Amino acid sequence: MDKFIVTAAITGSIHTPTMSPYLPITPRQIADEAVRAYEAGAAVAHIHVRNPETGQPVPDIELFREVITDIKSRCNMVLCLTTGGGAGMTVEERGRVVPTFKPELASLNFGSLNFALFPVVDMFEEFKYPWEKFYLEWSEDYIFPNTFKTLREFSQLFAENDTKPELEIYDLGMVNNVAFMLQQQKENLKQPVYLQFVLGILGGAPPTPETLMFLHNTARAMIGDFVWSVCAAGRHQLPLCTMALIMGGNVRVGMEDSLYAGKGVMATSNADQVEKIVAIGRQLSREPATPDEARQILGLKGLDKVNW
Repeated sequence: MDKFIVTAAITGSIHTPTMSPYLPITPRQIADEAVRAYEAGAAVAHIHVRNPETGQPVPDIELFREVITDIKSRCNMVLCLTTGGGAGMTVEERGRVVPTFKPELASLNFGSLNFALFPVVDMFEEFKYPWEKFYLEWSEDYIFPNTFKTLREFSQLFAENDTKPELEIYDLGMVNNVAFMLQQQKENLKQPVYLQFVLGILGGAPPTPETLMFLHNTARAMIGDFVWSVCAAGRHQLPLCTMALIMGGNVRVGMEDSLYAGKGVMATSNADQVEKIVAIGRQLSREPATPDEARQILGLKGLDKVNW
């Protein structure tokens, strides 16, 4: 495709306030960052929310409402709401945004894995908030649960609310999960599915070109037709997103995945990373899709059919 979708993952649930003074925390900061990313060329914003007092990831529906209403009042971005949430949230808490807001797009993590953040604790002598160190250390004994029962229930929930699932693929087994669920949930999970290959999480697939090609080729063999994107953790973000552009895919950047906009250059905004990947795409003769072009590529229902 000549056009490519840029998703900006605005704040996520991985990084903590101590790691960057630019990490958006409050609803207004998150909304402002989404709009800046839109102005830089992002068609989609991936939305998590945080406690505005402490920066801790939370499943608070009213905070989601505040963020997405603010963004919608200022631009026509596609908003992809998280159902991954943050460590320790229940499946019910994670999924609540779908029936509440009926978004055009929401993430659907397609298998369980060890989701480990604990090695970064040793990089900091002290933390700004007490919850941060515990949150990171706790991940050493954490399994991010996405069972087949969860996949079945979420697939049904998404279908009932006409929300397109963005299937998050952290390793090869999750490609197999998609192939299986396409057979088992034909009425709820329909092709072409939208896959996002997530690389570089400790507990998931390593962030290498060989991994990306293997995942992509295996998905083609097992699933057939699909639309796809890549996001990669930390310093691997721009190199692997560039590879995705070369391969004809779409990309996700943003401060959920990396706090930097180049080697040794801390991002002061999500827009810094969007600008970088848009410039790279144009060097490869590809243009960023507008929100409405992204809706057409992904087969979304339209902003007029959301519930906010």
